[in-house]
Amino acid sequence: MGLMLIAAVALPLVGAALSWWLRRNWIGVASAAGSFAALAVLPLGRGDGWWHAVDLAWAPSIHLDFSLSVDGVSWPLALLTALLGLLCCVHNAHKGASSTLTALLLAVQAASIAVFLSDNLILFFIAFEAVLLPMWAIVYRYGDEATRRHAAAKFALFTVTGSLLMATGLFVAVADTGTADLGEIIATGGVSADASLLVFTLLAAGFAVKAPLWPLHSWLPDAHTAAPTVGSVLLAGVLLKLGTYGLIRVAGGLAPHGAADAAPVLAILAAIGIIVASLVCLRLGELKRLIAYSSVGHMGFVVLAFATGTEAGVRAALFANLAHGLVTPLLFFLAGAVKDRAHTGRLVDLGGLRLAAPALAGLLGFAAFASLGLPGLAGFWGEAFTVYAAVERGGAWIALAAIAAFGAFLTAAYLLRMLRRVSHGPVAPAFEGLGAVSAIEFATWSPLVAAVLLLGLAPGPLLDLFATGVL
Repeated sequence: MGLMLIAAVALPLVGAALSWWLRRNWIGVASAAGSFAALAVLPLGRGDGWWHAVDLAWAPSIHLDFSLSVDGVSWPLALLTALLGLLCCVHNAHKGASSTLTALLLAVQAASIAVFLSDNLILFFIAFEAVLLPMWAIVYRYGDEATRRHAAAKFALFTVTGSLLMATGLFVAVADTGTADLGEIIATGGVSADASLLVFTLLAAGFAVKAPLWPLHSWLPDAHTAAPTVGSVLLAGVLLKLGTYGLIRVAGGLAPHGAADAAPVLAILAAIGIIVASLVCLRLGELKRLIAYSSVGHMGFVVLAFATGTEAGVRAALFANLAHGLVTPLLFFLAGAVKDRAHTGRLVDLGGLRLAAPALAGLLGFAAFASLGLPGLAGFWGEAFTVYAAVERGGAWIALAAIAAFGAFLTAAYLLRMLRRVSHGPVAPAFEGLGAVSAIEFATWSPLVAAVLLLGLAPGPLLDLFATGVL
């Protein structure tokens, strides 16, 4: 199975090079599919703890090894990354998009999977940084003509600053423990007590930019609004997961005592972010920007659940993280389809989608209901368990649970407002003569729809899988 770990990272890289060189999008689809297949077989022969591992010496003098491993925490996120990469490549091939864009998507996929599988802190940092350049290029080169340069510059400024903080925290951890082996540091209880708060603060600040946690979130709406559809899908489904995964596994694993000390601050910032994002969404008039801002609120639930420090809270954080990675990319695919047809995302210019294109309106309604946490869909469980975990802590945490619950109410309000503007009322001029959902579009979106339903109806297996992970 070690070869499957390597293949999951290597195939998208090879596919990126060949897609760019030969100018063939189907090569990208094939390589993304191969990476997904390599990850899909990894649960075979699994047990508790690490399932499979590869550990090859690379540059021992700087503690850098090519060390990959997978467990019940990292595998779902790596598989999600491969799935979204595959769907984005299919979308590109269907639209006849540039093969260079496909190559950039595959580069993001390969580096992101390497982040989730890295068991060496130096390799983790290298892979984390390798994600940023192709994502910047996707926004800068293929984004909206009017806003892409500003959005790409803001993305670079925020993410580089976060990376500097993260790098400092990682190197302090390596110096304190004498090793860069993530699994070994977690198994021995993390860094020393004296360094724990410093390490966690540096790492949490760096990862909070990527998550994004309020008030370090302002780069995200601009990047989402400017990015092409596939760029928004990967931003929501993959890049934000790098931040939350890093916060939960790396920051929490390396510095558990620091995480406990900083938990109240994290929880308060998360609760503020939930409310602020929801209130902003109630006033936003652009479809993609509204969906982008909603991510700030949803990631607030993830951070709040993690901050509780309880077993239920950590599982809630991991579940909400994965659910967001399914629901919000689906919303961005659908928003992209609406904008492609209507040539606008302004809510005041839209209306009557249920009459002009019932299938598209139905899918958009499904995704919105999943995002607002309707019971029976994936978005419900993470938010519900977050509130439960906060209440379980008692004391002031009950107030934070109430704030989060009110934020969930506001989430329902702004998403229902969005549906009313887009789907109901008379058919807007922008929707007249609207094309139906094509077979390729339906095939691209169907895996996300199925996964949202599956996790909503049967969350137990995934929650049990998280419990087997190394945290």
